Amino acid sequence: MRPVGEPLEVVDHDFVTVRATPYGLYDIRKKAGFVNLSTSADTSEFAVESIRRWWNLRGRFDYPQAKRLLLTADCGGSNGYNRRMFKKYLADFALETGLEIHVCHYPPGCSKYNKIERRLFSQISISMQGRPLTSVSVFQKLIENTVTVTGLNVQCVLDENSYVKGQEISDELFAALPVIHDDELGDWNYTFSPAGSLIL
Repeated sequence: MRPVGEPLEVVDHDFVTVRATPYGLYDIRKKAGFVNLSTSADTSEFAVESIRRWWNLRGRFDYPQAKRLLLTADCGGSNGYNRRMFKKYLADFALETGLEIHVCHYPPGCSKYNKIERRLFSQISISMQGRPLTSVSVFQKLIENTVTVTGLNVQCVLDENSYVKGQEISDELFAALPVIHDDELGDWNYTFSPAGSLIL
């Protein structure tokens, strides 16, 4: 925090542009945020890698007896309900961890009801208010410094992997993914069992 009346001076047009994509997970029970910060493309592979990093760094320690994982996600973006590669990488993650992964997507236009928006990213935005993002490390530090009086804490890790846009999976391989669609709104609600996976 800078002292009142001593703002950081910046050039209003010619400032440094920082490219970084945050992918966040919010643990409702622990009031804990986890952000995987990538300098590469925002892809389905990146989305699932973010979930994997949360599990390896936090989830498996916070919930050592877990057999299932419930993910609530928006309807679009890199983890959208119609992203076939998102489902492929989730199937791999289920096999890797032995977890049953149940996914529930919010309907289109309803992401504002996702708790991660109200309880994590809104607070991160407040932490960044009025601060120029001059580097990825500044971005990461501002995310990590996000706290609330109700107990929110945030861990942010830098993901230096390179993610390639445009990956595809064939219809045949996609049809073979170990997915079970719910009876109600099965396109938006489905489960991956750790029974099997595919490698492209």
